[in-house]
Amino acid sequence: MADSGTTASANTSSTSGSTTSSATKEITQYLNVGNAKLVALTMVIAFVLYHGSLHFRYGNDSCKWLMSEGRFPGSNTWQPYGCMMHKYTKTDARTCMHYVSYWGGHNHFAFVGDSRIRQLYGQMVELITEKGVEGVDGKPHHDLHFQDNKINIKIDFLWHPMVNASMYEVYEKWLKSDQPGARPNVIVTGSATWAIKTFNGSIDALNNFQANLSMIEKKFEKLKDSSKVFWMLQDPVQEEKLSENRLMITNEQVDKYNKIAISTLKDSSVTLWSSSRLVAQGFKKELSDDGLHIQKRPLEIDITMLLNMYCNNDMNHDDGTCCNTSERATTLQIITATGFLVCMCICAGLMLYRRKVSRNGSKARAENGQRNGQGSQQKDYNEAFYEIITSLSKLGLIMAYFYLCDRTSFFMKENKYYTHLNFFLPFAYVMILGFFFTENTDKMNVLNKDQTDEWKGWMQLVILIYHLTGASKVLPIYMHIRVLVSSYLFLTGFGHFSYYWEKGEFGFVRYCLGWRLCQIAWRSRDSHVRNMLQVLFRLNMLTVTLCFIMNRPYQFYYYVPLVSFWYLVIYVTMAIPPHVTRESSDANPMHYLYMILKMVVLIVVISLFYLSEVFFEKVFLTRPIKALFVTSDDSLHEWRFRWQLDRYSAVYGMLFAFGYKVLSRYKLLRDGGPDNLLSNPISWLICVFSVIGIASYAIFSVLCSNKFLCNDVHSYLVFLPIVSYVLLRNTPGCLRTKYSPFFSWFGKISLELFICQYHTWMSADTHGVLVLIPSYPVLNVVITSFIFIVAAHEVHQISQLLCHYAVPQELKLLVRNIVVFIAVLIPLCYVNGLLAL
Repeated sequence: MADSGTTASANTSSTSGSTTSSATKEITQYLNVGNAKLVALTMVIAFVLYHGSLHFRYGNDSCKWLMSEGRFPGSNTWQPYGCMMHKYTKTDARTCMHYVSYWGGHNHFAFVGDSRIRQLYGQMVELITEKGVEGVDGKPHHDLHFQDNKINIKIDFLWHPMVNASMYEVYEKWLKSDQPGARPNVIVTGSATWAIKTFNGSIDALNNFQANLSMIEKKFEKLKDSSKVFWMLQDPVQEEKLSENRLMITNEQVDKYNKIAISTLKDSSVTLWSSSRLVAQGFKKELSDDGLHIQKRPLEIDITMLLNMYCNNDMNHDDGTCCNTSERATTLQIITATGFLVCMCICAGLMLYRRKVSRNGSKARAENGQRNGQGSQQKDYNEAFYEIITSLSKLGLIMAYFYLCDRTSFFMKENKYYTHLNFFLPFAYVMILGFFFTENTDKMNVLNKDQTDEWKGWMQLVILIYHLTGASKVLPIYMHIRVLVSSYLFLTGFGHFSYYWEKGEFGFVRYCLGWRLCQIAWRSRDSHVRNMLQVLFRLNMLTVTLCFIMNRPYQFYYYVPLVSFWYLVIYVTMAIPPHVTRESSDANPMHYLYMILKMVVLIVVISLFYLSEVFFEKVFLTRPIKALFVTSDDSLHEWRFRWQLDRYSAVYGMLFAFGYKVLSRYKLLRDGGPDNLLSNPISWLICVFSVIGIASYAIFSVLCSNKFLCNDVHSYLVFLPIVSYVLLRNTPGCLRTKYSPFFSWFGKISLELFICQYHTWMSADTHGVLVLIPSYPVLNVVITSFIFIVAAHEVHQISQLLCHYAVPQELKLLVRNIVVFIAVLIPLCYVNGLLAL
């Protein structure tokens, strides 16, 4: 009986285990990238419908969002609902006023109301004036005026503490005046506390307030064509701080007056400024000692909101989308979009046709093929055409999403804000998650594929967190991120040098004694010219497409120009005779010296470019390549800054790869197995020095107090943390033989992640954050991150597939593609003036 019971128990356990295993398999078979992309597509469609319904119901006026709602995401940081608010400095404010004046406008602000409105007037004058504020507190119950003819601005404060006939006459006077500039551009008005105090909070005073406001509202309507009128809701008070003669001004009374103002003005052209009240509530503890008036910081936010409303559409600040209309589509954008739309229509037609053919059965398809005389080659062409059109259609859909996110106001945008918690919490979470997924690798060599993908992956995730949280304001974090960007270029130098060192040949010119021999050389697997073109295509396909779609210069995506440039430098360095390879060096050790001389010459040339700014500009401002290096304002500053910051990083990678190849050649390294790279004592000593190297750079980044100085020495010091990390990661066998598949997965699409973040995860050209779910920042980041990562993965697959067709093995097809590319490029260069002498 015991045996029988044991067997039954075992069978039950086995059945339970098999059931659990089958259930697990059934669940996990749906957890794949393909299904994730379907989920992401469904979510995008749902968000388009959701935001479309919001715009249909409430409109898409970001000015209304700015002046009505918002929240405090961090300490003393105000975030308007759904749009980005630029922080106006004195220089920004005066520049705005000067711009409006230059184009024939006038700047006239009027503040009408009680002492709280007078505070706004004082803060506005303080921000605008170059000399300071006078007379604001000296005449508390009088009109005040400020004028600056340099920027053609006039700011008035009109003391009318109650909504009565006196305030009515002010608007009546403005309506009767026909003189240019007599009517203010912007009118800010509000009142309640004085009436509450004067009439001791009586119900009759409240009724009079409503009746009088209804009369004045008619004047507001007549002023709407010439003036923007804002009714400022009353801020709360601190009742415990009020003096004895103000005890009747309770928050209950204030709320009653606000409700009357809302009900009276909600259907008028007047903008109810309710966000100022929310700001005051957030700073309730910072009210002045009298419990009634507002301290400086809330007033600064109020004036910032007012200037965002007035200036953003003219100034076009990158981080100010509130009250800013979207860019108009250029002719090139329309043509590019039309091309993608044509591809989508063709793709839809082909899909319907293929579906119809598949329904007819294989026999009917075979007969139809024979009847039409289609051979296998024609079928291959048809399949290739279908793949190209399908890929371009998918790319067009993704670009449409990008455009919707970042070039329109359809989806909302918010400012970045940095706190230590915002940066280090996701950083710690990502690191723990990556280290949790750790596996053994069968690749034992230094900086093997698994390891470099892992390195690119965790670096890219850290860079994404850095960009999303706006951590560039913190100098130590900024310097460490600079090391990560330099590490990418280090890996570029290491990887491409290793490839050409092992492969040996750098072109097919020497074989081209005739067209047929050229074709044979091109088809050969060792055609490194084809490899070079493929690398450049994969690097630049997404970037060039975004330049057309998003109307941004090539240099805007600075990482791709840098990597492409240094890749070409590496290729030219290796391709210039004498050709130095592993095979040639084994046959003649003098080739090691030739390689060293090549490196020395390369460093000298780079140093000359750095030392001579005139020479640098002479080369990179040469037409037509100039377009690749200048920004939208035709400036070379951005390219020079990025170039000189990492001018030696790729060379460091080449030197490290060369040293590693030489040491491996003479078997001084034990990288063929899981053992330490060198003998145990030396290995541990290297690890100690590596930790010291990384710590030294970290200390330097903390002690360096000037960003300009840090950047100036960065190119000379960056090899220290990079080489220290490589040695620490590879010297111990226990570390070299393991990697994180989690980080490695992200590393395979690191290029697409870096580029796609500009428009579909962040917004306003990386100055803000995309908002799909307003008022839920954490959930919003999760959802936008999921869609962003899925889109980047799809773009990666599309670029790989299109690369196969753009740089084919057939030389004739390549020449055809180059001719088509030039035919498209020449008109673009001509229109943009790049072919002019």
